[in-house]
Amino acid sequence: MTEYILQQGINAIQLGSIYALIALGYSLVYGVLTMINFAHGDVFMVGAFLCLFLALSLPVPFVVILILVMVGTAALGGLIERFAYRPLRSAPRVSAIITALGCGLILENTMLSFYPYPKAMPPLIKVSVFSIGGISFSSLQILIVLVSMGLMLVLDFVVRKTPFGMAMRAVSFDVTTVPLMGISSNRIICLTFMLGAALGGAAGVLYSAAYPVVSATMGVLVGWKAFVAAVVGGIGNLRGAVIGAYILGAVEVMTVAFLPSTYRDLIVYSLLLVILVFKPYGLLGHPPHQKV
Repeated sequence: MTEYILQQGINAIQLGSIYALIALGYSLVYGVLTMINFAHGDVFMVGAFLCLFLALSLPVPFVVILILVMVGTAALGGLIERFAYRPLRSAPRVSAIITALGCGLILENTMLSFYPYPKAMPPLIKVSVFSIGGISFSSLQILIVLVSMGLMLVLDFVVRKTPFGMAMRAVSFDVTTVPLMGISSNRIICLTFMLGAALGGAAGVLYSAAYPVVSATMGVLVGWKAFVAAVVGGIGNLRGAVIGAYILGAVEVMTVAFLPSTYRDLIVYSLLLVILVFKPYGLLGHPPHQKV
């Protein structure tokens, strides 16, 4: 039983690492604009399909595919922010929410027009399996965890130690005052969207490598679960999003390991409700600043 639990723990770390990259995209945008980018799950889906296209058309290494997909989804995130969200920044919140949902539907249905059926992802790397004490893990699982954690560390460094990160935190605190300091708030917000979209694209590559079937609707369920992870950890808090993602991954995997798989989503969303009852702002979240 102990070996079985440890084996499922490895699977949970793999899934949680992917959720964490997507959840960070949600938290980045919310932290700067206090707005939920509901199109983010479909950006993740576009990243998976870009990975499929590159894997089938270009004989390049995995690292090159990952970088190209991150660049492509970053550009997509910048376009969405510039033409869909920026004109509505001063509009009522409901208008921005509807626009976000509309962008997601446009991406999803555009991809459906090209790929109406799920597509198999070819192997992206040569996979080796290792066993230690009856516990098996693959080189792909190691790669997914290392790449995810590496991107998380890079993001943490960018946000906390660089001038761009300082400007991002300033915009999140008071977007109207930042331009008086000589900083373009529009540029910082656009780059934040691009950064979050790049992480979503990386998650699309890793997810399609681990679960090698991609479809135009994959971003809906995975995106919502990553959003749940961000809310559980404290939406807007980057470290909280990572913690929430690993909790979500553990709950999903352990539910399927010990209960019928039909209970998985029920338990995941019930967990969200229970945590929010006792921690309304999430595990590491805090009430918004009151400016007087």
